[in-house]
Amino acid sequence: MKKFWLVFGFVFVFAMHVQAQTNQEQLAMADIGAIKASLNDDKNAEVSIKKWAELTSQQQQVLTPLASEWDTLRPWQREKMLDIAEDYPKMDAQKQQRVQKRLNSWSRMTPYERENARKRFQKFHSLSPEKQQALRNKWAEHRKLPDHEREKLRKESAEIDYDPDLD
Repeated sequence: MKKFWLVFGFVFVFAMHVQAQTNQEQLAMADIGAIKASLNDDKNAEVSIKKWAELTSQQQQVLTPLASEWDTLRPWQREKMLDIAEDYPKMDAQKQQRVQKRLNSWSRMTPYERENARKRFQKFHSLSPEKQQALRNKWAEHRKLPDHEREKLRKESAEIDYDPDLD
């Protein structure tokens, strides 16, 4: 009888875990649906709601990593990206390279990953300046480690079961 309850408990916990993952996937899909719905609600185009084909060639060149999803971005996201494209020519080569790298990595993220990134960004900026600096220092120390040490840490952290709710 104890085995039955043990197995039943394991199956129940596993089912709850699967249900939580399904809910997260549904939230991600709902995010995409909300984006599309918000675009359909506001057909009157402001400057920031331009479709990809309506952007200038300079804007398209800067924002190329977002080309495939441009028309599904929220208006405020498009506006922010257009601001970046406007400032891009005034940036030095190093900053332009950093912008391109970040746009590429952002375009590869799922809506769920982007939302987590936004939350972590907001959480970081809600910390006191001292705690922010402490985290920056820790990150700088990590970056100074030899590649094999960082790889070892990556593998160790991959073995830990990551729970985004604890983030």
